[in-house]
Amino acid sequence: MNFFLVKIFARTKYFVYMLWIFNIAILLLNRVYEGYSFTLFGANLAFLDSYRGTFRWHICFNLVILRMISFGLDYHWFSDQDSRFDQKERSVPIDKYSFNIYLSYLIYAPLYIAGPITSFNAFAMQLDIPQKNHSVGQIAWYGVRWAISLFLMEILTHFFYYNSYASSDIWKNLSPLEIFIIGYGVINFMWLKFSLIWRFFRFWSLIGGVETPENMPRCVNDCYDLESFWKSWHASFNKWLVRYMYIPLGGSQRKLLNVWVIFTFVALWHDLEWKLICWAWLTCIFLIPEIVIKSAAKTFQVRSALGGFIFRELSAISGAVTITCLMVANLAGYVIGPNGINWLISRLLQKDGLHVLCGIFTSFYIGTKLMFHIRDAKQKCW
Repeated sequence: MNFFLVKIFARTKYFVYMLWIFNIAILLLNRVYEGYSFTLFGANLAFLDSYRGTFRWHICFNLVILRMISFGLDYHWFSDQDSRFDQKERSVPIDKYSFNIYLSYLIYAPLYIAGPITSFNAFAMQLDIPQKNHSVGQIAWYGVRWAISLFLMEILTHFFYYNSYASSDIWKNLSPLEIFIIGYGVINFMWLKFSLIWRFFRFWSLIGGVETPENMPRCVNDCYDLESFWKSWHASFNKWLVRYMYIPLGGSQRKLLNVWVIFTFVALWHDLEWKLICWAWLTCIFLIPEIVIKSAAKTFQVRSALGGFIFRELSAISGAVTITCLMVANLAGYVIGPNGINWLISRLLQKDGLHVLCGIFTSFYIGTKLMFHIRDAKQKCW
């Protein structure tokens, strides 16, 4: 239905609104009904419904929704010759917007379950001319690195129990320091878990000749600001959001407003849960001061060694604050929930919790300084 909606209304004035309303409605219905029954496609497939409880089918549908929107907007921009957006990929010929290629894009096996997500134009361009950026040796080494990461995951899950604490109510009996340690462990576990999932499917896709963005180009422990964190966490989704939401909504000219729309969509896309909405809005609250400070810092010019030292120290303190805020947002979203945040803050503000808060902040400050030195060393090597 989405294909015919695009083909019929792509050149109309209100097509973009129609496309988004239709696909968001499908997204919400997918989550409410946990996907759809296989019996809808034939009684002989009814036996597959017994497996629906063992796999979160709505996640696959959610990724399909992103591809449906990508196809619709790419075709809309192709049809609108007056549009200056997306000139780089407008070389895709009109015959590529066929139903066969559209269907291939939606259910391409290596990317169907978990991504990484790529635009329709980028996918269609590689059907006739497979990717040449990665040699056979590079792809093989990519697979070896994935196997090493899998071994690391086995060690982590065998000896550390962060997720067991996070998924139970036992955290209520722990100290604030222990909760922060669990939260930090959960974030690292999630990074490694998603890295394994996305790199496996990207590896499979590269073997098939289709290149997609690397979803985890940077380690989670090497980010000291929210903007770089989100560019390095599910990076292909970030590129999708920039292409299909951030730029059409006005880009940097409306950045302070765009983040609310985008992160709310991201939360709804992941799941219909209040704690994810809370996570999204907390992230926006923490991101807005960073945007304002970065904008002011661009106009600031260091004129002396003392000024450079002060600016670097303030940047390190800002990085420590950002990491702390990121930890709080992820604790709310994935460990203790929004109700637990009030308890955590009240515990940290008590006498025995203040020294814990100072210790956590100091460790993040030292970590940020270390990241500065690592990046300075890399720039000198280059």
